[in-house]
Amino acid sequence: MNGTSGDGAPGPRRFPPGFVWGASTSAYQIEGAAAEDGRGRSIWDTFSHTPGKVRGGDTGDTACDSYHRLDEDLRLLGELGVGAYRFSVAWPRVQPGGSGRVNQLGLDYYRGLVEGLRERGIAPVATVYHWELPQALEDRGGWAERDTAWRFAEYAQLLANALGDQVAMWITLNEPKQAAHQGYRTGTHAPGKTDYALAAAATHHLLLAHGLAVEAMRGALPGRVPVGIALDVHPVRAANEDALEAAAAVDAEHNRIFLEPVLHGSYPDAARAELLPPAELIEPDDMAAICAPLDFLGLNYYCPYYVRLGDWDDLRLGESPQPGHPGVVNYVPPELPRTNMGWIVEPEGLYDTLRALDREAPRLPLYITENGCAADDYVTPEGEINDFERVDYLHGHLDAAWRAIQDGVNLAGYFVWSLMDNFEWARGYQRRFGVYFVDFSTQRRLPKRSAAFYSRVARHNVLPAPEVSLAPRGTEPRGEPQVSPT
Repeated sequence: MNGTSGDGAPGPRRFPPGFVWGASTSAYQIEGAAAEDGRGRSIWDTFSHTPGKVRGGDTGDTACDSYHRLDEDLRLLGELGVGAYRFSVAWPRVQPGGSGRVNQLGLDYYRGLVEGLRERGIAPVATVYHWELPQALEDRGGWAERDTAWRFAEYAQLLANALGDQVAMWITLNEPKQAAHQGYRTGTHAPGKTDYALAAAATHHLLLAHGLAVEAMRGALPGRVPVGIALDVHPVRAANEDALEAAAAVDAEHNRIFLEPVLHGSYPDAARAELLPPAELIEPDDMAAICAPLDFLGLNYYCPYYVRLGDWDDLRLGESPQPGHPGVVNYVPPELPRTNMGWIVEPEGLYDTLRALDREAPRLPLYITENGCAADDYVTPEGEINDFERVDYLHGHLDAAWRAIQDGVNLAGYFVWSLMDNFEWARGYQRRFGVYFVDFSTQRRLPKRSAAFYSRVARHNVLPAPEVSLAPRGTEPRGEPQVSPT
């Protein structure tokens, strides 16, 4: 049975044979052991230990202690029934100084992780960089310096040589936009800089690092092991036709600034000049390297952005100015639900984004490399975690993914964010995204209701018909929002 039931109600949605079901994490968010076995210091160690940078003064020193609980976390993955696990490699654990000497104990940890996954029939999907720049490289200018891109390519090649015959898929960078924007422009993520020029340089050097790494890894990997990148894309909705031009500009600055170089080898014309790398930073062969053909594109999807035209001095509740665009306002339609991160819950945005990416890069396999939501999870006296909101969120987004496949989108897999509650960057331990609950005082892991739901989907390759929608009533959008080019 596939699509609808006999009475026209939504029925089970069967995914294509071979569709990849996975779970995602990142090293700094779960590993802990920040100063053990030769690991060097990262920009997130420095940032999280700087007073006022992370909510509650939290750090990733211990996180989920996954470094010491590898067998337990491998068991969780087996229980969940996923066919793939996306993890990241902590650069300072492998190369404490960002170049040169290799820390064998750190490399051995990841070799053990990969072997443990293989033994359980779970495909390892490795992210080379998930925001953990060695502090030693930041001290020399970080991503604002061109040399960091070359050091990254060397590091990526090192990993390919060490683990390449066992890793099923490689992702060069995770969300380079956030590394450049929050790390160097707004200062809300490590290394905490607030300089537009540094951010523009970081944008180019992160993209160049990706391109150089693709070339270096392909020279080292056996056979045709797939190499791609994971980008966070937010469809930009215009309140009405008057705001379409503004929406296109916001889209260029939040999405196209990384999509276009990777897919087409150019920066978007619609982005403000101060966000783009100056011409003197771009050497003749850079753009060709950046747009080296991908084996797949990873999509991290969480929410859309909505914009309208309006007076910055007359904002409504929940609205904010769109930086750099006077008279353009970010807003949240009141009829749409939000997670406790304040992010809009809109599965249709995932569908729209998949359709748009498939049109822009036909035949390129797409993977949803992150999707999930934060919720106020707690353990009941009966020992249960009834995260109904997350189950409803996942059901809606998986349905959107299924509909995109039915409409011809080349979607090959889905990775839920996240396997377990973890260190949520500047939010510390105040936000829970996992399908497994972590009691950070004891490190005990407990399956949530969402783990049982997702396990059922992954094991049977079928999204069951919805039972009772748990989203607040009245969440249907009023009218048809405009979507800028994505």
